[in-house]
Amino acid sequence: MNKAVFLDRDGVINEVLTDRVKFVNTPEDFYLLEGAGEGVRLLQDAGYKIFVVTNQGGIGLGFMDEKMLHNVHDHMKEQLRYYDAHIDEIAYCPHKPHENCPCRKPKPQMIHDLARKWNIALDKSYMIGDREPDIIAGREAGTKTILVGTRDKEKVKADFVFEDLLEAAKHLTDSH
Repeated sequence: MNKAVFLDRDGVINEVLTDRVKFVNTPEDFYLLEGAGEGVRLLQDAGYKIFVVTNQGGIGLGFMDEKMLHNVHDHMKEQLRYYDAHIDEIAYCPHKPHENCPCRKPKPQMIHDLARKWNIALDKSYMIGDREPDIIAGREAGTKTILVGTRDKEKVKADFVFEDLLEAAKHLTDSH
């Protein structure tokens, strides 16, 4: 079985809720966070499959359509290529925030679906996110959890807490 790192997108890989960008609805709104490309490359070089699992309620709310989301993700993959980093697959929930669908984090369906498809050992895998729903989804899926950033640091109980994706990746790959 394979091991994997499941990454939330906004706040882990790219900026969100900053002076420069509030939400990422177009490729022009996408700014890779410092160290994110290096972090993804370290993880993939250590043998982890890399997945993005992201809630994209802006689709259900009408702020963007799925074609634009795919454009954003193509732009993200292009930026990651500068670091020789890649994402194995991206899963997203397009539903409105309170639609109670089974795929929206904190529910773990996106993680379970990817694990089945890619033969992932969840107990040897990690969910990295910047908010409580990410951590709950990882925990409920059976992964270890890592909280990055400072937004929810005081109230979220993850297995590990790091400043950013690069620091988390260094920890997981003993590259520190």
